[in-house]
Amino acid sequence: MRKTLLKMTIVIILIISYIYICSIISIPQDIVIFEGDKLNLKIATGLSLSSKNEETLLTASNVNKQKISKTGVDNLDLNLFGNIKVKNVNVSVIPKTTVIPVGTAIGMKLYTKGVLVVGMSQIDTENNEKKKPYENSGIEQGDTILEVNNNQIENTEDLIKEVNNSKGNAITIKYLRENKTMETSITPVKSKEEYKIGLWVRDAAAGVGTLTFYEPSTNLFMALGHGISDIDTEKIVDIASGELITANIISIIKGKKGSPGEVRGTIESGNSIGKIYKNTNFGVYGTVTNKNSILSNSSEELEVASRDEIKEGKAQIICQLDNSGRKIYDIEIEKIYINNNQDNKSMLIKITDEELIEKTGGIIQGMSGAPVIQNGKFIGAVTNVLVNDPTQGYAVFGDILIKQIRSGM
Repeated sequence: MRKTLLKMTIVIILIISYIYICSIISIPQDIVIFEGDKLNLKIATGLSLSSKNEETLLTASNVNKQKISKTGVDNLDLNLFGNIKVKNVNVSVIPKTTVIPVGTAIGMKLYTKGVLVVGMSQIDTENNEKKKPYENSGIEQGDTILEVNNNQIENTEDLIKEVNNSKGNAITIKYLRENKTMETSITPVKSKEEYKIGLWVRDAAAGVGTLTFYEPSTNLFMALGHGISDIDTEKIVDIASGELITANIISIIKGKKGSPGEVRGTIESGNSIGKIYKNTNFGVYGTVTNKNSILSNSSEELEVASRDEIKEGKAQIICQLDNSGRKIYDIEIEKIYINNNQDNKSMLIKITDEELIEKTGGIIQGMSGAPVIQNGKFIGAVTNVLVNDPTQGYAVFGDILIKQIRSGM
């Protein structure tokens, strides 16, 4: 009897512990809300959020009732039973703002910081030997070369020049990997034409997508809803600068199950719209310098909705699928992940507009960044498509996009 009671007690303790662990893990470390909004957190009884000076105290009973009115960043402690600290939670409170949703097709040119390593190959030397100078250097595909022999590398021409100037002597290379600067050395070998180190590099990237909005109070813009990744490394391109330009749509490839569609366009004769300063997982950001190239006006200015205001049900997206201009199409918001701050999959959406489905099959590549509107407010941007059902995909919350803009000012 005692053994049975002991086992039941242990099981109950394990269940309670599991519930608390899940509750703690489910609370994000970084939360962004608009001024005057509620936190919308699920906190188990016994857990509380408090500021360093304990001016803010949120418990399971009042966390979703108390509105946060002070803008800025509040560093809170998640405590268990009042005094056992288990986690730091940073709450960023941003002021309400308005934006002008755009939805036009645009092109982007991004220029990297240094040069990106996209591949490696052996070198056929002048003596008909096959060598791999990069072996044992530690450099990998996806790294960014910043300096050679303490000289800054801004493009592929700079790297070629430094390698040839070595005359076969070892060169010191400073490179970047996942925000960590590292150093190594490589001894170039002489091919039949010039000195080489066996690395394939790239110093620029380009893409076509959709301009989501610009903020009239700052002239800052956001596009895409996701970052531009290198085609070879699949990593977000770390940029030094970039340019936003107009694009002409050439054709539409309709999406179908298992095969995403695509908006095909050209930027060869495009006009400059603005300068890009940031490429992130949540989109591309910059400053508008030529409003005349944007097909929108101040009468379309909308307030950015808080998460509390977004509802499951009918909404609209704005996008451009031909050179006659942008149009509004109907969608359905099927699910809202209100506590998500980690990625750009904030809302599950479904295309319901028959005209759009007829043209594209649903969400296709190039529509990423299409602004989402509900009840006269801007609520987010299209980001991803579900490969097995092109009528479905994801959108990111508008407050996340505004937070990204604020962090770059």
